[in-house]
Amino acid sequence: MASTYCQLILVIISLVYMARGQISGDESCETLPSEIHLIKEEYDEIGRLQRTCNGEVAVNKCEGACNSQVQPSVITPTGFLKECYCCRESFLRERMVTLTHCYDPDGMRLTSEDMNSMNIKLREPSDCKCFKCGDFSR
Repeated sequence: MASTYCQLILVIISLVYMARGQISGDESCETLPSEIHLIKEEYDEIGRLQRTCNGEVAVNKCEGACNSQVQPSVITPTGFLKECYCCRESFLRERMVTLTHCYDPDGMRLTSEDMNSMNIKLREPSDCKCFKCGDFSR
């Protein structure tokens, strides 16, 4: 009888925790503008460095907080149900960026039209939201 009473108490506590988690809407996962310094090296067919290009690139990033919780559970072996949520990209977009500061292996700035810049493809978040941590199936 005491065991059943304890399980009932845990169920009630679980319901209170779940209700508290659903009421608080303090998630703030956002897609924010950012800037990164990007460096790309280019090698010839036998592995010798041909040029290094770099530049400041404006990109989006995911940032913010998501509701996570630990609640008592009579079902799990540990006695607690853990639900962790993380802010990350829900969709990536691909775009081309141009790096305009290019140098030869000796550090000399390249000025010829075919070598003074480098186009590279990158993927950045176009939308962010909260996902269950460790869930990479999307």
